[in-house]
Amino acid sequence: MQYMLKKTLLVFSILFIFAGTACAETYEEGKHYQRVDQPKTIDSDKIEVLEFFWYGCPHCYSFEPKLSEWKNKKPENVEFVRVPATFQPLWVLHARAYYALQMLGVGEDIHLKFFSEIHNKKNYMKTLDALTVFVQEHGVQRTEFIDAMNSFTVENQVRKATKMVTDYKLNGVPAVAVNGKYLISASMAGSYDNMIKIMNYLIKKETAKASLDNGKAGKKS
Repeated sequence: MQYMLKKTLLVFSILFIFAGTACAETYEEGKHYQRVDQPKTIDSDKIEVLEFFWYGCPHCYSFEPKLSEWKNKKPENVEFVRVPATFQPLWVLHARAYYALQMLGVGEDIHLKFFSEIHNKKNYMKTLDALTVFVQEHGVQRTEFIDAMNSFTVENQVRKATKMVTDYKLNGVPAVAVNGKYLISASMAGSYDNMIKIMNYLIKKETAKASLDNGKAGKKS
């Protein structure tokens, strides 16, 4: 009896999630977001949100404050991962810098400063030397940064980022992928606020699906 009661409560909680989503704004696949052909995730234990960006992109710079605010309030079952896009050689250089700074443990501290250096100071840091000068201004040692930039770890991460850009058939940034299944672009969403709203909508959708799947698995066992 207790087992059946738990299952009943689980079903009602799932229906409640769907009802709450339905009462709120709803979004259409193919109109506000698109489905990814072959689902892919880095971490299957949580709902994964990927942000594709480039430091030199003014739209990414405008989107970043809203994304940072969302990140600070994101649900515990959501894993957020940034993926620097690599469409052009300069983008690849900046992607290497992103991963090098992450490797050195200062990536989060310098992330917004990197954006600001480009968009407010108009310093696009097009060479390794220019990047080195910039990071030194923020307390990173020259030799450590260059070693990280040339490391196998960073090379491998840039290679994986490039593969993800290809796998998601990305054609611009900023873009957000939810749980390896859905891709949200600024053009489809219509605004940065809508990108966040669609992200939350899809996260709720995936959370409800995971709860339902777990309930079915428990019933079979």
